[in-house]
Amino acid sequence: MTTMTDSSVREFKMPDVGEGLTEAEILKWYVQPGDTVTDGQVVCEVETAKAAVELPIPYDGVVRELHFPEGTTVDVGTSIIAVAVGDGAAAAAEPVQEAVADTPAAAEAEEPKPEGRQPVLVGYGVSTSSTKRRPRKGAEAPAAPEGPAAAIQAELNGHGPAAPAAPAASAAPVTGDRPLAKPPVRKLAKDLGVDLATVVPSGPDGIITREDVHAAVAAPEPAQAAPRAEPTAPAPSAPAAPTSYDTARETRIPVKGVRKATAAAMVGSAFTAPHVTEFVTVDVTRTMKLVEELKQDKEYTGLRVNPLLLIAKALLVAIKRNPDINASWDEAAQEIVVKHYVNLGIAAATPRGLIVPNIKDAHAKTLPQLAGSLGELVSTAREGKTSPAAMQGGTVTITNVGVFGVDTGTPILNPGESAILAVGAIKLQPWVHKGKVKPRQVTTLALSFDHRLVDGELGSKVLADVAAVLEQPKRLISWA
Repeated sequence: MTTMTDSSVREFKMPDVGEGLTEAEILKWYVQPGDTVTDGQVVCEVETAKAAVELPIPYDGVVRELHFPEGTTVDVGTSIIAVAVGDGAAAAAEPVQEAVADTPAAAEAEEPKPEGRQPVLVGYGVSTSSTKRRPRKGAEAPAAPEGPAAAIQAELNGHGPAAPAAPAASAAPVTGDRPLAKPPVRKLAKDLGVDLATVVPSGPDGIITREDVHAAVAAPEPAQAAPRAEPTAPAPSAPAAPTSYDTARETRIPVKGVRKATAAAMVGSAFTAPHVTEFVTVDVTRTMKLVEELKQDKEYTGLRVNPLLLIAKALLVAIKRNPDINASWDEAAQEIVVKHYVNLGIAAATPRGLIVPNIKDAHAKTLPQLAGSLGELVSTAREGKTSPAAMQGGTVTITNVGVFGVDTGTPILNPGESAILAVGAIKLQPWVHKGKVKPRQVTTLALSFDHRLVDGELGSKVLADVAAVLEQPKRLISWA
């Protein structure tokens, strides 16, 4: 094996990909040890508290080591990948086979071998030797357990009925050593609050699997004592531990990433800003007709034209007429900061949780430009490619709960903003129009605002202006 000096190895640290972020989770590695990388090449995808982001490497070289496996949350500033550069790149390419066997990513894909280095995890450090590992008990056991052990493994995997607990001799003996488990399994156990020393291992050579951890969560307390029974004196009258997924009555989901950040932000907003919510029900029949007309207009070909587009424009017009609504509360300075621009946030439900990207300087856009920006925002959010920058600096937000068939709601303010407009479902309802009851397209709007800087009069004027534009969209011309 060719050695390299430290000067030929560059350590790429987890960057702060958003304003003030402190950690990020590694979602996927795109490279492996021995791969050649070039400046600007994306090497991994990480999820921050705000979005999923792809990280490019800033130099050329050969990947020497991946410090963390996929699924690991890493602090900003911590090295995540080592790359051999310059003269060291050629030397790094020689021991590719050994490096691959040593990386956490490879350990996730294959069963652990008796030799190789342990992955570097936060709080674990590095082993003193890269070629030695603590000897495992029962290493001579076959890869696939047989007899009672096979029954236990089948039960843990959800294949077949529960079997009586096997004697402890059929599994890895309980010793003072650290339980054997892959890094992702250790992280799962930590997130679920499971002590690995109490888990019955079902993997080859006494390895604890994900299924074992989940089974430990679902099993009652007596099940934890089963693996510690003496091999010559098992308790024949003890009932079998229900370890199948079918018996689980709860599912525990670790709170992290976007969901964790959203929860913290909503709690902070709800208990910091005094919320007031007002409602108005409005006839939007003319707005719906205008939407259909715009869809046929050549100027809007290829653009996303829907009711949300005109609702967004109506809110921008209302803010222009009532600029004090577009403000924020500076607690430290004890000042109200009125914004002379509108970064319009659009709440979007994504697989990673609720995010609120915003359209920068939405107040200055024409209706076709606003349609283009809305379409791009929605498409990017659905693909999970929204950047942290797109979610910063919002001034006011729209949340469209009507797409779920909901009439309206009482939305919570996006932190740092003074108002949020909720749009309910647009439904055909009986409505008095020109003195007669007729079927009309009707919706309910709800405006929540921060009562520290927005009083009832200002909030009511803004909501009434939005409703007036949607009822008579020709006001877009006279009021804009």
